[in-house]
Amino acid sequence: MTARLLLASQSASRARMLRDATVPFEVVRAPIDEDMAKDAFDAEGLGPRDLADALAELKAMSVSMRNPADVILGCDQTLELADGSRVDKVETRAEAAALLARMSGEPHKLHSAAVIAQGGQPVWRHIESVTLHVRPLSAAFIDAYLDMDWEQCRWCVGCYRVEGPGAQLFSRISGSLFAVQGLPLLPLLDYLRARSIIAA
Repeated sequence: MTARLLLASQSASRARMLRDATVPFEVVRAPIDEDMAKDAFDAEGLGPRDLADALAELKAMSVSMRNPADVILGCDQTLELADGSRVDKVETRAEAAALLARMSGEPHKLHSAAVIAQGGQPVWRHIESVTLHVRPLSAAFIDAYLDMDWEQCRWCVGCYRVEGPGAQLFSRISGSLFAVQGLPLLPLLDYLRARSIIAA
């Protein structure tokens, strides 16, 4: 019997990408305290790219230990500003406006990591880094943009959805739009085909 693919993520965007690609999967919650895990990895001095990888592995492993026969997909994404600092999800609309103003006219990177675990061991991983160039944003535009999309973009690191109004924030994106949305989809599909989890 083919192992089930379990997505250890509550992300609607990741689930939508897998559904749209006709990948059979089930969603499960990773039993971790993500804030506590970030604090621990920060104490180890992990940079934004390595942090995305470590959190993706932690999520995959935490579910794999309870479901050893299944294929567990853990994912995470971090945002790195041009100065190398990391940005986490904002709590308030005012914080969102301040972040967008800070990113205005500057490039930043999104690191999108995926790790697959099976039998309590990581068996595959991939990290994609995408550079996004934010065009100069006026305060009036930022306010109008948040009026339009705050209830959706508030859950996204960087406060944007490139598949929605957030596309208007950018002058150029260098890399995969799938990775921007939270999943290095094409390398993942290659791996799932190699494992016969989806048709080759």
